[in-house]
Amino acid sequence: MKAIAINASPHMGKGNTALILTPFMGGFRETGTEVEVFYTKKLQIKPCQGEFNCWLKTPGECFLKDDMDMLLPKLAEAEIWVLATPVYYDGMTGTLKNLIERCVPMLSPVLELRDGHCRFPVRESIKPGLIVLVASCGLWEMDNFDPLLAHMQALSRNVNRRFAGALLRPHATEIKSVLDMGMPVDDVLQAAKEAGRQLVEKGEMSSQTLAAISRPLLPLEMYVQVRNQRFQQALAALSAA
Repeated sequence: MKAIAINASPHMGKGNTALILTPFMGGFRETGTEVEVFYTKKLQIKPCQGEFNCWLKTPGECFLKDDMDMLLPKLAEAEIWVLATPVYYDGMTGTLKNLIERCVPMLSPVLELRDGHCRFPVRESIKPGLIVLVASCGLWEMDNFDPLLAHMQALSRNVNRRFAGALLRPHATEIKSVLDMGMPVDDVLQAAKEAGRQLVEKGEMSSQTLAAISRPLLPLEMYVQVRNQRFQQALAALSAA
């Protein structure tokens, strides 16, 4: 089995999103799954021009020449797509949205009805499979992920892949501070690895495992206090410089 992960954090492997994505991919690898991870920050991907040559003049092939030439065949061969992003403004980062829009060549322009809804069929060369979301955000509440979840579920329907669930880490900015306080977070990281094993071996991730990944790290009131203190310290350091 092949899995491809797209990490759309500008902090790449050192960001809060990677804190969950890395052990998740570790769980995949323990099952023997072939895993490739790409960072949108390192990819050269031009914005879609919306002229639909990939549907009309050169079916399945975009006229723009960049890293999507390499990435599209890998997406076509992978049974599992893992889309990873921090939430900054109520959704995925712009680099991930740009990449997704450049996947139009994977679809055919002749409409079909699926579950009573107009859809564009996926080209026969594209393997069917799953989409998984990995996301982090700095705010405390889980509902900060709702717009992104709705978007990913809609994307899964449009590309005719099963949405297999989401590994969501709210107030992810506090993982490092919680570690500094001597409070345990190993259970969160182990749950992320276990989710990877479960998905490959069972085809789904348990609700208990996903809940462990998202568990509160700090009480809400303490979170607000810690964040505000850190912000004031950063301002004071800048003023003193």
